[in-house]
Amino acid sequence: MAKEYSRSERVADAIRRELSVLIREEVRDPRVGMVAITDVEISRDLAYSKIYISFVGDRSQAEIEAAVTALNGAAGYLRRLLAAQIKLRITPTLTFFYDDSGRRGEHLSALIDFAVASDTADRAGQSGEPHSGDE
Repeated sequence: MAKEYSRSERVADAIRRELSVLIREEVRDPRVGMVAITDVEISRDLAYSKIYISFVGDRSQAEIEAAVTALNGAAGYLRRLLAAQIKLRITPTLTFFYDDSGRRGEHLSALIDFAVASDTADRAGQSGEPHSGDE
């Protein structure tokens, strides 16, 4: 039997979908740009939410901080718009956080690729030399 999702998980999914549209269509701040919502965590009482975001394209740390600050500044406006879209007794307070897991994943992938390439180069260099223990 399929696992039933809790109310907070269903609300988090609905908030993620609606906020994606609201940020794209309603937030006019140029510091924000293209945003992807990677995760939404909601408290058990549905009063507070943590919105984890990442950005499309490369950005400096200062640009990331400015965009997160802009989104947190627009959180009240987005909460009001969200309340009109999702009918809840309490619309959660929105707090935005930068999710750097994509950037860390790319860095780790590059490190793995480098290690594999250097290991392959080491093996290729050793295969041309006779082994002293074989004779």
